Amino acid sequence: MQDTVGIPACFSSGEKPSDDPAAVTRPGQSVFMSVYRTKIADQCRLITVTWCKNLLLHGLSVSVEGPEGESQYTCKVELKPWYFWRKQGSKRFIVNGKAVDIFWDLKAAKFNGETEPSSEYYVAVVCDEEVVLLLGDLKKEAYRKTGCRPALIDPILVSRKEHIFGRRKFSTRAKFHEKGRFHEISIECKNRSTTSRKVSHVNSLVEVEPEMEISVDGHLVLNVKNLQWKFRGNESIHVNKTRVEVYWDVHDWLFSPGLRHALFIFKPVLSSTSLSSLSTASSPPLSSFSPSTPLSSQTGSSSGSLEGLNLGGSSEFSLFLYAWKVE
Repeated sequence: MQDTVGIPACFSSGEKPSDDPAAVTRPGQSVFMSVYRTKIADQCRLITVTWCKNLLLHGLSVSVEGPEGESQYTCKVELKPWYFWRKQGSKRFIVNGKAVDIFWDLKAAKFNGETEPSSEYYVAVVCDEEVVLLLGDLKKEAYRKTGCRPALIDPILVSRKEHIFGRRKFSTRAKFHEKGRFHEISIECKNRSTTSRKVSHVNSLVEVEPEMEISVDGHLVLNVKNLQWKFRGNESIHVNKTRVEVYWDVHDWLFSPGLRHALFIFKPVLSSTSLSSLSTASSPPLSSFSPSTPLSSQTGSSSGSLEGLNLGGSSEFSLFLYAWKVE
């Protein structure tokens, strides 16, 4: 079941927000997807909130996982400047015999040039007279409009997926946990000049080797040299005393022609005190990933869910960055 109202052009084929990274291929376009887990219609389900931006408009899509994860119920909103009536509204669909309502008010939303609004808005998902998910700062207005109470169970932010474009440097802002502060993440791919030894009377040869730098809040946390040999890998970094596992796959940057993306995953690791509350996971550890196999195929499906990742010793949240290199 899908709403036919205002489908943003940056949503693939006008049917559903694309989960296929290859479908996002236009510079000047960005897509941010956040996946939450909460209780809806007597079951634990995933809610995917997608914000999209291109040169002409902003778009919003809210999808609720259907029975047994088979199908999704989706509400889509297109925010063109002249569609004033589409900036506020609601949509209802039935999940397992129960009504699920999506409410939104984006009339005064402030985007400040970003893909997601920063203030003056709300997006609410309601089921069984409870607000099971509420985004934005206009919380009082949302509860007044819906006429419902807050849910007893807080939603869990499972993952966040972003598509960003650049030539050599890629930047974004992200939290590593729901109540944490935003961090500035910067990824830069550069060429390092090296000089080979002089052969007989021939001058030394200057060779160029690619390397990659990752910075958080302006501090260099990871430097990968000889990137042509280390195009897939993982290392641990520390951000404000929190250990974060970083995984990268930049193979297509180096060896594939045309517009290609690299994949980066940032996954916080829980402290030892938090680990005691988790059961051990049966899946293999992430460190066992093979460098010869693309990272995207080792992390399960491309839906953004972390069901294919090991949760032993890790928080549920992961940040997926698809960095599209524009020549």
